[in-house]
Amino acid sequence: MEVGLIIKVAGIGILVSVATQVLNKSGRDEQAMMVTLTGILVVLGIIVAELGSLIEQVAGIFGL
Repeated sequence: MEVGLIIKVAGIGILVSVATQVLNKSGRDEQAMMVTLTGILVVLGIIVAELGSLIEQVAGIFGL
């Protein structure tokens, strides 16, 4: 696993957290929820891409 991947996920988490707090304080709870869901989907997309790469590497090792 790359350190860059961990930094990307942490950065997205911090950005989403700050945006959510600002939106909640201004009374825009629905938009805060959408920002949170979008952040989760972005991180899941990154993780799925990395898992695909991992599966390809494992298949290459075992000659499948």
